[in-house]
Amino acid sequence: MNLTVVGIAIGAFVAFMSFQFGPWGFFGSIIFMAIGAVLGRLVEGKVDLRRVWDALIGRRSSS
Repeated sequence: MNLTVVGIAIGAFVAFMSFQFGPWGFFGSIIFMAIGAVLGRLVEGKVDLRRVWDALIGRRSSS
């Protein structure tokens, strides 16, 4: 099991807890799962935040 899957699982657990707090639980679960996946990718070293930031502000292309 890689760290991305672990991150998704942790996000899913936190999202499950968010279901206890109202109808926005579904959207909260999607957000928490995405955050967990991104954090897992960061820990694995598969995402370089500097390159992502540069692409977002237009300094570089995403390729």
